[in-house]
Amino acid sequence: MPCWYDGPLAAFDTETTGIDVERDRIVSAALVVQETPRSAPRITRWLINPGVEIPEAATEVHGLTADHLARNGRWPAPVLEEIARALAAQAVAGRPLVVMNAPFDLTLLERELKRHRASSLGAYLGGHPLRILDPRVLDKHLDRYRKGRRTLTDLCAHYEVELTDAHEAAADALASLRVVRALGHRYAERLEGLHPAELHTRQAVWYAAQARGLQAWFARSGNPETVDPHWPLRPELPAAA
Repeated sequence: MPCWYDGPLAAFDTETTGIDVERDRIVSAALVVQETPRSAPRITRWLINPGVEIPEAATEVHGLTADHLARNGRWPAPVLEEIARALAAQAVAGRPLVVMNAPFDLTLLERELKRHRASSLGAYLGGHPLRILDPRVLDKHLDRYRKGRRTLTDLCAHYEVELTDAHEAAADALASLRVVRALGHRYAERLEGLHPAELHTRQAVWYAAQARGLQAWFARSGNPETVDPHWPLRPELPAAA
């Protein structure tokens, strides 16, 4: 039996109107499924017309304009249903799901499902757990003293993974998947004995420790920003009184 990093993997990515998971919207998403490192990936893409303004700063990142989305995107509710069912299918199949910076994409998806479907990702999973592999969390834990940023572009350069058309959801998802495979091989002695279910649990612990370290650094530098330690999904904020 191949190690998990040489076996079936899926990857998910979104492009959005901004970086606020509570208020921003998904404008595009992609799911990539690959059975082995040498097999052709199967790619599903979604384009959403969110019905809200697309900030220029967001368009500068992913190139999607309000006009393009109005002409080519679909309304959010049915698309979000398809996305949730597609991710649930990965859970049912027992296929690990690669999500770069999972607390952002999965939390935003969760908020969108509540907004447009009055539902949650958990409701679609039906008790079948997602096994998330987050290349950012894995890399920070396995090579914690390496200096420099750890964006997807940085990780691709470090692990010698080609990234074409950055900030296009399918391209980013496929690159994230390949980074996880490369990372698995580089740290095989530390990872090959761990099942993805165990890795999922450990990443939650590692992410919380990483968040505490970042929070301490912010405190020392006088930055008031707070770091949420939850992974892979941030809890819902309490409703205002």
